[in-house]
Amino acid sequence: MPDAPPPRVPGPEVGKAPTVEPDGGATLLAWLRRMRDEQPVWRDEAGNTHVFRHQEVQRILSDPATFSSDTVGRLSGGERQAPRGTLLLLDPPLHSKMRRLVSRAFTTGLIAGLEPWITELTTELLDAVDSDHFDLVDAVANPLPVTVIAGMLGVPLSDRSLFQGWADQLLSTDPDDPQSVQRMEETAVRISGYLQEFITARRERSHDDLLGTLVQAGIDGERLTDEDIVSFATLLLLAGHITTSVLVGNTVLCLDRHPELLRTVREDRSLIPALIEETLRLRPPFTRIERVPVREVEIGGVTVAPDTLVHLWLLSANHDERAFEDPAAFVPGRSNARQAAFGHGIHYCIGAPLARLEGRIVIDLLLDRFSDIRVDPGARLSYHGTNVYGARHLPLAVKRA
Repeated sequence: MPDAPPPRVPGPEVGKAPTVEPDGGATLLAWLRRMRDEQPVWRDEAGNTHVFRHQEVQRILSDPATFSSDTVGRLSGGERQAPRGTLLLLDPPLHSKMRRLVSRAFTTGLIAGLEPWITELTTELLDAVDSDHFDLVDAVANPLPVTVIAGMLGVPLSDRSLFQGWADQLLSTDPDDPQSVQRMEETAVRISGYLQEFITARRERSHDDLLGTLVQAGIDGERLTDEDIVSFATLLLLAGHITTSVLVGNTVLCLDRHPELLRTVREDRSLIPALIEETLRLRPPFTRIERVPVREVEIGGVTVAPDTLVHLWLLSANHDERAFEDPAAFVPGRSNARQAAFGHGIHYCIGAPLARLEGRIVIDLLLDRFSDIRVDPGARLSYHGTNVYGARHLPLAVKRA
């Protein structure tokens, strides 16, 4: 019998974008390639617009005056307003003021100063691994950034399991499932109640931590509200946690698929930053971000109405053949100045240096600890079903050095 024809790659004819599940993004990447070639600006069945090419994605991210980040306010007809702590949803000039305020905790010097502590935390997590088979996500990639964020905020490190559970719940939210959205809202209430205790304490007595800084800070002479502070802390918990967790897992996945590169990096650790940068290009932690045009605009020759939700595909931009030579290949050391994993423009991820630092430390210590690192060949990987491009768990088989 003749071989069955390969399954047709979906394209503009589908009404909804594929997800990373169930095949780890293979179908999604194939769909994105067709969309870049055939319909680089596309309207889905819900009426939302999707943008796939690198040039248009970067242009939109560079134009906050035309493309608003306030998806909450604009899509609700102005009936709701995001708290000022929700940096991702703020537009200038408020965004600039809020970002300057919180940037005090993310200066290059302050982040570099965290390296000894992060190294110590990572060492402790690896010391707790007592088997040659373990889940990298559960053992290191999840608890490390959660612990770091807890320490920066000034909440007890012993509560990191609470943070982990909340982050998992928020990440699993399906916006099309009312019950899932309700669980997300209930989780947000629990986070707010937890953080309120610490915010109240810092209003009564100053503390040298990020919550203490936010409590004492003001914008245009007005102090941040408790809601503002809770919103920023929740954003830091969610985005900061998943960025590092997925980056670590994706870097190990890439090394597993290129064993010759693993040997090279083991011998020359100076290659780790380039390795991480190429992982961010090939497998960015988030597949897309959103903007809303404030007026009628043209994107790639397509007219888009004001207050239309526009999905900017970071994953597609990072795989665009027009911007990167042989983009499906994993080539550490290539020029990645234009990769979009952390966004672009005024909303470039404020925690990017911290994620890079944590990723570098974890990879370095893994190579110190284990002479052989492989993704368990018998494991079936499961992937996040939302906007996250990474494995939920990453079982490893290792040999100790």
